[in-house]
Amino acid sequence: MNPRRQKRLMAVSAILLVVGGAIGLMLYSLNQNIDLFYTPSEIIEGKEGKIPPVGQRLRIGGIVVPGTVKRDQKTLAVSFDLVDIGPAVTVSYQGILPDLFREGQGIVATGVLTKNNYIDAHEVLAKHDEEYMPPELAEKMKGIKHIKPQQANYGKTEAGE
Repeated sequence: MNPRRQKRLMAVSAILLVVGGAIGLMLYSLNQNIDLFYTPSEIIEGKEGKIPPVGQRLRIGGIVVPGTVKRDQKTLAVSFDLVDIGPAVTVSYQGILPDLFREGQGIVATGVLTKNNYIDAHEVLAKHDEEYMPPELAEKMKGIKHIKPQQANYGKTEAGE
């Protein structure tokens, strides 16, 4: 091989290596910042056959179960149950809740799964009007606007947990 071809081959190889490294770093960075969306049923029963691992960052959408909001009088800590059409998941949050937050309405929380049915949230978003529901949750609930207490399996799974 002549020296000119060898230089071209080295230059093309270096460019491909740099571009490949940049793409790899971008994918790694994006993977660290992805928050997958789950409903309470998907966290308990699995999404596409997979239950999210403890420590997984995620977004969860559901309806706040009436009577489950517990506030700590000394701190800004609050916990409540979220439900869609199946078992409920408990969400804990440290901070000021949105003004539109109330029992029986849809919310989206972003946080970390700390137990199989417990989310430690760092952000809670409330719906902005009576008809709003996150698109992913609306698809899962198939037109159900409100879950009556007797229709939901609040906090209970098949195993009776």
